[in-house]
Amino acid sequence: MPTLFDPLRLGDIALANRIAMAPLTRNRSPGQVPTPLVAEYYAQRADPATGAGLIITEATPVSAMGHGYIDTPGLHSAEQVKAWRAVTDAVHARGGRIVVQLWHVGRISHTSLLPDGAAPESSTAVPSGVRTLIDSGMAPCSTPRALQTDEIAGVVDGFRRAALNAMDAGFDGVQVHGANGYLIEQFLRDSINDRSDRYGGPVENRIRFLVEVMQAVAGAIGGGRTGLRLSPVTPANGAGPDSDAQGLFTAALQALAPLGLAFVEVVEGATGGARDHLPFDYDALRRHFAGAWMANNGYTREMALAAVAQGHADLVSFGRPFIANPDLGRRLREGAEWNTGDRSTYYRGGAPGYTDYPTLDLAAAK
Repeated sequence: MPTLFDPLRLGDIALANRIAMAPLTRNRSPGQVPTPLVAEYYAQRADPATGAGLIITEATPVSAMGHGYIDTPGLHSAEQVKAWRAVTDAVHARGGRIVVQLWHVGRISHTSLLPDGAAPESSTAVPSGVRTLIDSGMAPCSTPRALQTDEIAGVVDGFRRAALNAMDAGFDGVQVHGANGYLIEQFLRDSINDRSDRYGGPVENRIRFLVEVMQAVAGAIGGGRTGLRLSPVTPANGAGPDSDAQGLFTAALQALAPLGLAFVEVVEGATGGARDHLPFDYDALRRHFAGAWMANNGYTREMALAAVAQGHADLVSFGRPFIANPDLGRRLREGAEWNTGDRSTYYRGGAPGYTDYPTLDLAAAK
């Protein structure tokens, strides 16, 4: 049986182990451009002997209209591509593999973060009812406007262009963010999508935007370098449950099968919360996907070992544990204790709580 520490191939990407660093928004890219500190942060976690076999970056907007939080890095300008190249070079120098998570927040945004104070764009004009982080602190998300049917192709093309930018920036691949109540889920879920055009109503219409995005991205860089993140039942960002989540996400994966995607990462339960938030059969969903299957949300060492050994997943992604443990891979191998993260430094700031967590070697040297 495979173990968490065995090599694995995700499409065209060869991994040294089956431990992934999940995407983690840290808000440390002023002006939407990654800094040298960002490169240091990812490089600390890149050595597959001590860290992750695969790093998935923080969510990265594909366009100026895709931003929804202050100081998140984009991938839609030459300056951003150049800055990300410094990050990927640092990761590759440590022997790591890194993919960028392509993001469009949709209605989870604020006019102060968008060009010319524009309203956020979404599948709907109904506000999310949640808050986001702007320069002055937490603020209610602005009321969105529903995209016109003829505007949607342009949004899809933003994902395609960002995927090509990712290749120019040296990434090993991309992961499209289709989870956590952001734009793609705003089209997927019938609790949000109230459209009456070809992107709303029955399941085959509501999955259309996702399918078009994935076709555009995989068509640009190849399915073997393309992944997807899904969260079938999470209530994150005001996303109410779909009336038939199992049927919806089954239909989505069936429609995506011809693309030969490298991997799918699935958030089990409520993102960052209860794993049993709502009933869902993740093993049944997996049967509709031929690529590598990545499980996420609240995994302990014992759970991760069992998930891979028993065939529930091909690899496991860890989020918050990687914040406080740059050498989480080693700690998983050795059964060592995990550092506890400082929540007060999760978002914004500098090196404290970002690049200063001790490894096992540093702790032993004190």
